[in-house]
Amino acid sequence: MTQRSVEDSTSASSKPNIVLIMADDLGWSDLGCYGSEIRTPNLDKLADRGVRFTQMYNSARCCPSRAALLTGLNPQQAGIGHMINDLGVPAYQGYLNDNCVTIAEVLKTAGYRTLMAGKWHVGGEQGNLPEGWHPDMLGYPSPKGRGFDRFYGILSGGGSYYNPNMLMDDLTRISIDTTDYHFTDAIADKATQFVDDAIHRDEPFFLYMAFTAPHWPLHAWPDDIEQYRGKHLQGWDETRMNRHETQRGLGVVDPSWKLSPRDSGVLPWDEAPDKEWRDLQMAVYSAQVEQVDRGIGQLMAELEETGEADNTVVVFLADNGGCAEFLAEDSPAPDPSRYNYPTVDGRVVRTGNSPSIDPGPPDTFASVDIAWANVNNTPFRLFKHYTHEGGISTPFIISWPDGVSEKGSIFNNPAHIIDINATLLDIAGAHYPTTFKGKDIKPAEGESFAKVLSGSDWERDKPIAWEHEGNRAVRIGDWKLVSEIGDPADPESKAVWELYNIRDDRTELNDLIDGERDRATAMIKFYNDWAERCEVEDWENPGFTLRPKLGTITRHNHGGGPVIAARLGPRRELPTPE
Repeated sequence: MTQRSVEDSTSASSKPNIVLIMADDLGWSDLGCYGSEIRTPNLDKLADRGVRFTQMYNSARCCPSRAALLTGLNPQQAGIGHMINDLGVPAYQGYLNDNCVTIAEVLKTAGYRTLMAGKWHVGGEQGNLPEGWHPDMLGYPSPKGRGFDRFYGILSGGGSYYNPNMLMDDLTRISIDTTDYHFTDAIADKATQFVDDAIHRDEPFFLYMAFTAPHWPLHAWPDDIEQYRGKHLQGWDETRMNRHETQRGLGVVDPSWKLSPRDSGVLPWDEAPDKEWRDLQMAVYSAQVEQVDRGIGQLMAELEETGEADNTVVVFLADNGGCAEFLAEDSPAPDPSRYNYPTVDGRVVRTGNSPSIDPGPPDTFASVDIAWANVNNTPFRLFKHYTHEGGISTPFIISWPDGVSEKGSIFNNPAHIIDINATLLDIAGAHYPTTFKGKDIKPAEGESFAKVLSGSDWERDKPIAWEHEGNRAVRIGDWKLVSEIGDPADPESKAVWELYNIRDDRTELNDLIDGERDRATAMIKFYNDWAERCEVEDWENPGFTLRPKLGTITRHNHGGGPVIAARLGPRRELPTPE
């Protein structure tokens, strides 16, 4: 097929299909084309046919990232500043509000058939809906109620892959009665079926394929696990160094950036006990990642066989960085009782990370843990939850054979998850509304980077800002201001701002705030103005009583001195501008 420009593609007869794929809790370095030893041939092929971004940012956590991706707004503007629990204020109500519009709702107005398979997680607390009820009956948004013609998946967050909770087929709740079921495979199967049906219709299609893998629990097929058993016995230190070297060779990191030190909560591999069990943790995780890749390959094969691949835009990203948490998906503290239910064949689930329990089977519920999460985010610091680079950086691939002029290229300018929404609407020729179903819609925040596909340069006009659980950041040009919330277990601890030149130091090891006070003050003012406009809460304000307890994750040291004021006694602080 001949190559078409973005402008040409928006005519009624040639609008491209769009496939938007999101992985869950995948680290920045977990794909082969971003430096991993894990096999991801299908995603690597998409990268070869498309563009890889090295500085695409998400919103640090499952629900906020999904809200931002679907609406093109900052999460707080869409009503999901935290998770699906209602914190009592509109910006943190835990479900999409009526003043935002989903990408599915907008694309339907442009003639698209809209499909979703996977994890919703932007519709409030729905885990205890009565049988026969669906969310829209109670005023909570479901995919069917927010623009999707077809939906198969779960409404809430992480859970068993063999027996997922709140599994829905459109508006019908379904249960699993077979032991050969795995949710990752089911997402791929349903997505492929949806696409096969859509291809035989007149309109283009939009598919949102929202995997839950490789989010905990560590659940993978035995044959897949065995392919990786023993592959990580060299340990997390050597694996991080190997990934970093591979990243340098691929050109996705600057050779001058130092690999961040091993997280302070992690033992050196030489001192770690239970090495074979630790290797098995990573074997199951790797199997989960490869299973996602295999599902994407299944979908791509369908597109190839039907002749639709060249005119299909495929986008891949993750919702946050690698995950060091365990059993705290929608709450600030782990709750094992939430997952202590029988398997399909009646076995009791053994919950926890213990060398006495081999992860992988349906009767286990374990996580990859902090040490391997540190590997997943190579070469960056910190994890999911946080607004340091390890928490908000995602691998990002956009492939479109008919629309990408420099296939296999790497794009290094920063972009944000809200820009993906704007870009896909731009490519589709869809118009973002000012009103929808009688409601005023908040203006879109994202900026289209569609011109990157034709080989043109692009830079964001506006700065990027983040807030999640009191962790904050601002990105303006090459500079990033970032703050980790103080440790609630230590009353003397409080958040402090750090400042980094990301072009020179993306691993955030050289805090320049002492020598750049004017710059930092201006960036703090921008953050405060943004926070007020987006109704961001101050999590350290005693009046905001639902601040989470983050003791479930170790505190962190980046090698250049502690980042929490309490560890040093009084520490430098900038005045907050009025």
